Amino acid sequence: MAASSKNALAFIFLTLLIDVAGLGLILPVMPKLIEELIQGDVSTASQWSGILTFAYAVMQFLFSPVMGNLSDKYGRRPILLFSLLGFGVDYIFLSFAPTIGWLFVGRIIAGITGASFTTASAYIADVSTEKNRAQNFGLIGVAFGLGFIIGPVIGGLLGQFGSRIPFMVAAGLSLANATYGFFVLPESLSKDNRRAFEWKRANPFGAFTQLKKYPGIGKLIGCLILVYLAAHAVQSNWTFFTIARFGWNETMNGISLGAFGLLVALVQGGLIRVVNPRIGNEKSVYIGLGFYTIGLLLFAFAAQSWMLFAFMIPYCLGGIAGPALQSIIAGYVPANEQGELQGALTSLMSLTSIVGPLVMTNTFALFTKPSAPIHFAGAPFLLGSLLMLFSTIIAYGALKADKVAGVDRNSPAM
Repeated sequence: MAASSKNALAFIFLTLLIDVAGLGLILPVMPKLIEELIQGDVSTASQWSGILTFAYAVMQFLFSPVMGNLSDKYGRRPILLFSLLGFGVDYIFLSFAPTIGWLFVGRIIAGITGASFTTASAYIADVSTEKNRAQNFGLIGVAFGLGFIIGPVIGGLLGQFGSRIPFMVAAGLSLANATYGFFVLPESLSKDNRRAFEWKRANPFGAFTQLKKYPGIGKLIGCLILVYLAAHAVQSNWTFFTIARFGWNETMNGISLGAFGLLVALVQGGLIRVVNPRIGNEKSVYIGLGFYTIGLLLFAFAAQSWMLFAFMIPYCLGGIAGPALQSIIAGYVPANEQGELQGALTSLMSLTSIVGPLVMTNTFALFTKPSAPIHFAGAPFLLGSLLMLFSTIIAYGALKADKVAGVDRNSPAM
């Protein structure tokens, strides 16, 4: 690879790392900031958090295809820099927001402009060869894992000096990265390879119609949807749960989220490569979904703080299921239609980020508010565990039907 491509990849990696770390910075202190702005308790704050996530996810769902298509017309560089600038503006709004309404303004801006991962993926494809493309795409996973180790820990420590300090630091990182990229990041998409912008191709709903082309994967896609929905029991509620159940502060939440990041990185970056080739896709799906189900159930009934750290292990081991399930789904589709399939799946899964936070945060609020008939902060985890169990049952039925039909879907994930 040319030196310029290596330098560009280094910047893209740094961009993604800063993006994820910036998100991780604010997670430990978001509950406290929302409580301050609404002058309410953690139960009510969790509901507002779900609505904020809903606003961000809706904007991202609607505008990610638009930004992706704009990058095909104008190039990756301006869209990527615009996205970084949008995140910086979002964090500024969050840093100085006098009311909860200003948080919505910031989150909406971030949702509209937040195409950094999409555009960065296209950039990596532009500067890679067929030989090293998979290796280069692996940088995305590495950046995500490292960002979620570094960000929450630092955010938790900074939160001790004020709930808004991590947002200011995240804003500074995003704007500094955008400024640096303005001077050093080259364009990866040549003018010869650009195309005109078409609104019909920038329509996220059009992606769903593509799935009708593959009738054999409906149940397996349903499994993925349930897995993503169930995961929001953790993603949308963790800090609220630990505050309500164990009285954790920002530092403890930051450390716990960092532990999550480390375990996810170990499973996704190492364990899958060892386990999947040995046991195959089908067993990976069953075992992984089983670990997810057990992990969420254990979270729900954890009685002491140390248990949460111990129970992270089975939950994160569940991560072997996702790649195996995606590999099985990909096996139904010919090689020249894989891109179309993955694009449709991405659009469909993004919808779970709209529904999941609302369901899980409102479940938490329902069982933690003063008037709750049963006070049970672990209710979202229990709901998530049931969804994972249903996903396992659906997967078993779908894969058993394949066996009856004489179809082998047990080859290892790539």
